[in-house]
Amino acid sequence: MGMPRLPALVWLKTYDRTALGDDLMASVIVTIMLIPQSLAYAMLAGLPPEAGLYASMLPLVAYAAFGSSRALAVGPVAVISLMTATTLAEVVAAGHGSYGDAAMVLALLSGLFLVLLGVLRMGFLANFLSHAVIVGFVTASGLLIAVGQLRYLLAVDGEGHNVFAMAASLITKVPATHLPTLLIGVGAILFLLFVRSRLGPLLLRLGMRPRLVAYATRAGPVLAVIASIVLVGALGLAARGVPVVGDVPAGLPSLHLPVPDLALVLALLPSAVLISVVGFVESISVAQSLAMRRRQRVVPDQELVGLGAANLAAGLSGGFPVTGGFTRSVVNFDAGAVTPMAGVFTAVLMGLTAAFLTPVFHDLPKAVLAATIIVAVLSLVDLGAIRRTWRQAPGDFAALAATMIGVLTVGIEAGIVLGITVSLSIHLWRSSRPHIAVVGRVPGTEHFRNVDRHAVQVCATLLSVRVDESLYFANARFLEDRLLELVTARPEVKDVVLLCSAVNGIDGSAVETLESINERLRVAGVRFHLSEVKGPVMDTLKRTDLLTHLSGEVFFTQHDAMQALAGEAPVEPDRDRPATRAALAGAPGRD
Repeated sequence: MGMPRLPALVWLKTYDRTALGDDLMASVIVTIMLIPQSLAYAMLAGLPPEAGLYASMLPLVAYAAFGSSRALAVGPVAVISLMTATTLAEVVAAGHGSYGDAAMVLALLSGLFLVLLGVLRMGFLANFLSHAVIVGFVTASGLLIAVGQLRYLLAVDGEGHNVFAMAASLITKVPATHLPTLLIGVGAILFLLFVRSRLGPLLLRLGMRPRLVAYATRAGPVLAVIASIVLVGALGLAARGVPVVGDVPAGLPSLHLPVPDLALVLALLPSAVLISVVGFVESISVAQSLAMRRRQRVVPDQELVGLGAANLAAGLSGGFPVTGGFTRSVVNFDAGAVTPMAGVFTAVLMGLTAAFLTPVFHDLPKAVLAATIIVAVLSLVDLGAIRRTWRQAPGDFAALAATMIGVLTVGIEAGIVLGITVSLSIHLWRSSRPHIAVVGRVPGTEHFRNVDRHAVQVCATLLSVRVDESLYFANARFLEDRLLELVTARPEVKDVVLLCSAVNGIDGSAVETLESINERLRVAGVRFHLSEVKGPVMDTLKRTDLLTHLSGEVFFTQHDAMQALAGEAPVEPDRDRPATRAALAGAPGRD
């Protein structure tokens, strides 16, 4: 029956004081982490800092009501913020509305698209983003984000639509670097890296309890924010040219439904679709991994509705597109969150921050926010995954490389589309040339294996061929050519058996090809047989004329086919095959 439309009704029935305490503690930890992140990701998206606070309130409440994950922490994330900035820069430059309104409309469109996918149960569409494309996209986005934030460390204007143009622009402006800003930014980076990698082991050696160590290391960004604010205020660095956040409006967001014109909607729609898909893929992966650790269930279609509701809430409250963040969700999980109520508590704490603490952020250096982003996105650059893909799957590496090159040189959307195109092209190429093996019987068994890999028994007048792919229009001709080539090379063959154990489906073009094979073999005096045909495939064949005109038979097993067709003919090892020669010499065949 699936998840209810309001999954919150399930966990609220059993909510108790213990869960309340755990969720409240987790929300405090996540809020400490989220405050600097929300400000930083708003800056990354090209929006004022309050937009990051607004995107961290109502969206969390909406997801708590409609999402199916108990631990996912929704809010602004680096990659989606970058995609938002890229989209808004292009749309606003073309004269379609203001930046803030366009961000809200983008979130609304993303939310509507996600809800529509969820209602139509189309979560499977995210599967078209292969792991290789995701790794390439995330890695390239991390590099793009890091390079883009360097301008805040140098306190210069950066230009360029790709990573190389941005780097070239920054290099030319290095002489104009504002040294105090650079020192603050570099100092913040070094401090955050120390907190992330060295502070924990140091505190453990000093005898601090592991739980307190975890809290201390996650508070690193907040400590950097507080220290930099105190430093800038005490030394008057804002008056000396250090760029700061400035005035941040106090108060909660007001609900507002932007009324865009059709031109703005059409300009934003392609990017909204892409942002929705990327956000869903990032969110569902972390949600499922965390749910597995507690043996809970995450429903992809319900997650689409939950994320859609979160984005609708963001669009109505002055925010921008959001999704489930990996690091923040892990922190939420490890901090003990047991229900989405932790997200509601986090939203309340973020609301209190927006209402009462915004004056504190006036002297916050933009370089510190940039440092927070740079350190956060370093984890996105997964060189190990790139190396593994190169070793294990060259085809997947081609898609990964194409995605990275596209993102770094052309743009995010172009990189994703290029990666998907390469992935699908490689898949079509592979499936159009399926693995086809001549098989023989393993001595003393009823099993049949590839003659090139195992020492097997064969019959000179019987050719047994296994195709390891479903048959459809793109690979049917390849199968026909390969079968006829094998028969031509063996003039003694009287029977051909197509072993269909790996064929899970067949289309009309493939049926016509089988009919053609049957007829061409019949003219050559060779009977054509099928074996181990699966039920769905047999159902399809029964609706055609193939079985009526088949020159041979359909056997339940390949062993039955060999017993019936070999007859009195000798069944001997195929001594010409490398696997057989190795077995006769005392070496095992290759598996």
